[in-house]
Amino acid sequence: MNRWGGKRYLVETKPGFVYFRKNGKYLKRIDAPYPSPEFDRQYWEVLNGRGVEAKTSFKVLVASYRSSDRWEKLRPRTRSDYEKVLSYVEEKNGDRDATRTRRKDIIAAMEKNRHRTRFANYIPQVLSVLFEHAIDLGWIRENPAKGVRRISTPEARVQTHNPWPDWAVNKWRAEASPVARLIFELGVGSVQRPGDWTKFQWCDYDGSSLRISQGKTGKYLWLPCTGQLKTTLDCAPRTGITILTKRDGSPMKYRDMARIMANERKRLDLMDFDQHALRYRGVMELAWSGCDDDEIASYSGHSSKDMIRKYAGEARQVMRARAAWEKRQ
Repeated sequence: MNRWGGKRYLVETKPGFVYFRKNGKYLKRIDAPYPSPEFDRQYWEVLNGRGVEAKTSFKVLVASYRSSDRWEKLRPRTRSDYEKVLSYVEEKNGDRDATRTRRKDIIAAMEKNRHRTRFANYIPQVLSVLFEHAIDLGWIRENPAKGVRRISTPEARVQTHNPWPDWAVNKWRAEASPVARLIFELGVGSVQRPGDWTKFQWCDYDGSSLRISQGKTGKYLWLPCTGQLKTTLDCAPRTGITILTKRDGSPMKYRDMARIMANERKRLDLMDFDQHALRYRGVMELAWSGCDDDEIASYSGHSSKDMIRKYAGEARQVMRARAAWEKRQ
């Protein structure tokens, strides 16, 4: 038994300076006095692979990724979503060697976050991008996150967005507050995602149309206004740079807009129809007007036509049923 009670890989370079040395490398200094519980804790952390920041640690990998062109090319919305996972990885595994990650480790991380399905499914997506960067750096040859199966959201937690029916639209237009009405018309009229509504500025409105660069896709769109949207915009006070503003004229944040809409939906007993579904209402109105999927996509900016087919398909079924009813009469 050596002077360290049988503990291996310890060397004392000078009195009080004890290091964990393995394979000729000084991995970490043990700065607690010997003998003591803290000395033992630090020693076993290093021996078990913790407490040592490897040159190929997740912390180093994330920092390298954030300085790469992969990160710079991301849209602000995507970067914000990725940042949640990157921060989680740094907190949980920052000092661990990224090159030793196995598929089972990624699945285990997803399982720990099963209670928040969307975040859990983002973990392999972001890690896959991170490991592609590691491949470029020459750290690894294969991507352990590639092809990891997504977790299915339990039916009880699936959030459905019910398209606004005519009676709910009419009620809102007749009884909603001016600010809530403006938000509503921007949603239905522009057919954009709620995250983009607060970005509209008055300089984007030329009196008959709006312009927008989508936050998620980066697509630049020119959007002719509906009659309802034009009238609402023309009557709205211009108290700030953005169309949607707070009382002091400063730009309205997404959470402020969401709170206004939630309170108004509750007041008008329209909680079955949320703000996300206003985009779907816009898609349905375009379909009712006879627009095909390509024409709707040019307006909504959808990259995939799956959602267009879903909601436009519902609208077209209604149109065909009404036509059939008229013939039946």
